[in-house]
Amino acid sequence: MKKIVNLLSFLYLTIGFSQIPAGYYDTAIGTGFALKTQLYNKISPHTTLTYSPGLWNLYYTSDVRTDGKVWDIYSNCNFIFGTAATTGGNQDDGTGGSVECQKYNREHTFPQSWFSSTPPMYSDAFIVMPSDKKVNGLRGNFAYGMVGNPTFTSGNGSKIGNCVTPNYPYNFQVFEPADEFKGDIARNYFYMATCYENLIGSWQTLDPNGDTVLDGSNDNVFEPWFLNMLLIWNNQDPVSQKEIDRNNAIYAIQGNRNPFIDHPEYACQIWTTACTNLSINTLELANIVIYPNPSNEHKINIETPISIDSISLITVNGQLIVDSKKPVFNNNSYILDNIPQGFYFLKLSSNNQTLIKKVIIN
Repeated sequence: MKKIVNLLSFLYLTIGFSQIPAGYYDTAIGTGFALKTQLYNKISPHTTLTYSPGLWNLYYTSDVRTDGKVWDIYSNCNFIFGTAATTGGNQDDGTGGSVECQKYNREHTFPQSWFSSTPPMYSDAFIVMPSDKKVNGLRGNFAYGMVGNPTFTSGNGSKIGNCVTPNYPYNFQVFEPADEFKGDIARNYFYMATCYENLIGSWQTLDPNGDTVLDGSNDNVFEPWFLNMLLIWNNQDPVSQKEIDRNNAIYAIQGNRNPFIDHPEYACQIWTTACTNLSINTLELANIVIYPNPSNEHKINIETPISIDSISLITVNGQLIVDSKKPVFNNNSYILDNIPQGFYFLKLSSNNQTLIKKVIIN
């Protein structure tokens, strides 16, 4: 497993260094929070863009799809750059946007109410991205998280609903971005924790949703449930060419880079303890197969090469449906059947490690 991790780090380095200006990270030689501070000293002093027209103009190069349309993060719309009056485009001009795919505007992926809408955060291009106006409005200042039963789903699969992120300590609504943007969002938040290291510790109580995410410190920054989710997203959704291009376009204007796009491995080099715990829980249980999911047969199969100490099936309301201790497997396989229709969490435990999977029974 160590060889696999090292190989991934090498691939990350290969992708990153092919795009990074020579010597840019020469001073980033530490580990842990010392490394984060070294990165802060490199990227914090940067050019502040104007919110308008600075960000609008930047998006022409930073967020353009290969077909020339706007690359927004919350929908699959074919937005045209510019306003209706100037180019026949879909840029928000204060009108429309009551339904999806009418207008695009600027989304603070790290909500502006969490830092009192002050500069330079307010117009920092790394966290302010084009998005569908309707979906942006619905997201508001919700924290990101994993959604259980969605009350809204956008054209690209972004969702709003009750939070089901593992180990979350709250009962609240969250916004779950589409899988293809989860890594982007995670790296945005690592950037915020680093670029605004001198300020972010004082933001915890500015907004109730922000309080669920921030821990009030300048070093660790995030609550454990949220940090774990970001680290998983960073790993599951690797850096794309779109992110690399966006990083370069912003660097040309703002004069700083997102280190976690250039070097996604920095996240685990900084938040070492959290990553170590995740590696134990994730890597050793990674070979467990759960199928079919969704299931139309009121049953699911669990196949695993390791011994399982317990199996629990829990409804989104917290009701325990199955609680099997020391389950007996037949040829490494176990079947849960006669499961009523619904949405569940399947919790598997092995040697003090836990794996939680979402299960849907149609």
